[in-house]
Amino acid sequence: MTRLGLGTAPLGGLFEAVSDDEAHRVVEAAWQAGMRFFDTAPLYGHGLAEQRLGTVLRTKPRDEFVLASKVGRLLRADAPPEPGQAYKGVPPVNPVFDFSYDGVMRSVEESLRRFGLDRIDVLHIHDPDEHYDEAVGGAYRALDRLRAEGSIKAVGAGMNQAEMLARFARDADFDCFLLAGRYTLLDRTGERDLLPLCVEKNIAIIAGGVFNSGILADPRPGATFDYQAAPTELVHKAQRLREICAAHGVELKAAAIQFPLRHPAVPIVLTGCRTVAEVEENVRMFQTPVPDELWRELDA
Repeated sequence: MTRLGLGTAPLGGLFEAVSDDEAHRVVEAAWQAGMRFFDTAPLYGHGLAEQRLGTVLRTKPRDEFVLASKVGRLLRADAPPEPGQAYKGVPPVNPVFDFSYDGVMRSVEESLRRFGLDRIDVLHIHDPDEHYDEAVGGAYRALDRLRAEGSIKAVGAGMNQAEMLARFARDADFDCFLLAGRYTLLDRTGERDLLPLCVEKNIAIIAGGVFNSGILADPRPGATFDYQAAPTELVHKAQRLREICAAHGVELKAAAIQFPLRHPAVPIVLTGCRTVAEVEENVRMFQTPVPDELWRELDA
């Protein structure tokens, strides 16, 4: 895995439709920039992100990249749309929660067909917030079997909260977690309990949501935090972080994208990109030198 990976929710049309050609160019640009870790999910674009990612990755040597996807939602034509549906320009199918053993096995088969590839390396249980018992008794059991058979290399869970991931870490044998938005410059919830536990149990944290859905990329009134309009006090805090970074000659985006990697539990950060320009900018931000003095001031 490379230290910087590509998240593909934007390529599924998160908040705004994206064309196939543009999505393919983004994946290709990430590859050319050296990224070799790609994260996606059936939910992202209701299958579009997996299809688009597979179209490009099928042209690459299979042993040269790590592919992660998720389980817990099946895509069905007869299902009603989710409340507050965020994906635009999607196929005529809708996600249905299913954390059962059989549902997960079907999900994996369907994802492989969308990818057009013969294997997925990492599978995460996706957002099981209200489904812990089924996730452990069904989804985890299925993924554990796939890992034991050698069909996948790692079992994970991907969530926007740290508390349930810590519970998973204590109750089962996980290789990694995708923690979105809970270990950032603005929200360090994950470091209280989850990250020390993962160091102890040798569970890798893949840090996603490093911009907290937008506010750390552009901290202005109306910016989003966790996919909703950010409270005024958070906007002011993000603006203060930007001022501190500017005093050290560093852009806030650079500090935000590099911050999670300072913790020993975090070997990789994900950034979601909608355009080639965003890929190029994120790579530049990732490579920007950040002085220790700035980290100390941000910590303070």
